[in-house]
Amino acid sequence: MDNILQVRDLAVDFTTDIGITKALNGVSFDVPRGQVTAIVGESGSGKSVTANCVMRLIQPPGRIVSGSIQFSPSQGSPFDIVSLADKDPRLHELRGGLISMVFQEPMTALSPVYTIGNQVAEAILCHRDVGKAVAWQEATEMLIRVGIEDIERRMFMYPFEFSGGMRQRVVIAMALVCNPEVLICDEPTTALDVTIQAEVLTLIRDLQHELGNSVLFITHDLGVVAQLADYVVVMYQGRVLEIGTVRQVLKTPMHPYTQGLLQAIPGLARAGERLATIESVVGDADITTPYPLVKLADGRQVSLPPQSTPGGQESE
Repeated sequence: MDNILQVRDLAVDFTTDIGITKALNGVSFDVPRGQVTAIVGESGSGKSVTANCVMRLIQPPGRIVSGSIQFSPSQGSPFDIVSLADKDPRLHELRGGLISMVFQEPMTALSPVYTIGNQVAEAILCHRDVGKAVAWQEATEMLIRVGIEDIERRMFMYPFEFSGGMRQRVVIAMALVCNPEVLICDEPTTALDVTIQAEVLTLIRDLQHELGNSVLFITHDLGVVAQLADYVVVMYQGRVLEIGTVRQVLKTPMHPYTQGLLQAIPGLARAGERLATIESVVGDADITTPYPLVKLADGRQVSLPPQSTPGGQESE
């Protein structure tokens, strides 16, 4: 399989007043080119830290302790993102040019004192050698593409004049306007109502099909995963527990934690029946032991004790 990103044995520590917290511990997975890969798990499982590592946005007191992130652009030689020096020109090209990110809260990515048109055009001017008129025109076209109407007026408006859903569309336009090869979406629909969530998810999927880029989608919503993803990476406490196609992971989950995650989806319970939680389905012993990932005959990878893995496994 042609992978645009290969993450291997990634470890991240955060130094706190009470000691060192291991945010990531030996994380390994691939992002296939032209596909949507979802990373799922509870809050605090290391999903966003993993995304920030890909963009090299980990700042003190956090630090990447070990591991590699091999990036293979369609043009140019592959390189390890982790090993790049802070002033390496490839790092500037990477952020926003080759890889872009859509954050959970759009107002953290938009300046309140610049117009929408100026901010989207600035993303172009930072990464491409074009004039302001060309950047403005391309910004206009991308905003139309993501569903912003009445564009002549909207280009001169400020973020506070837009609704939450429209602001998220603007952030998606900023992320895609330089046609990046990888789009990272860090829970981009969490702060939106259900109707707008569906519109934004449809937009991301349609643009991914149209532009042919690879998407790394960070979420805790398994309903979103079912609609959007091709491959799924399940994380818990900074470790990867299961990797497979969306059908493998959602239809026949193998790791007890994945099974608990699926059973904990809120649903209609009978009168007097309590809703399932992960703790009510899975015991600590099932998920805290750091077994290595084992590749099975069907291609998926699971962190299970050797005696629990079905026949046909092959050591990863």
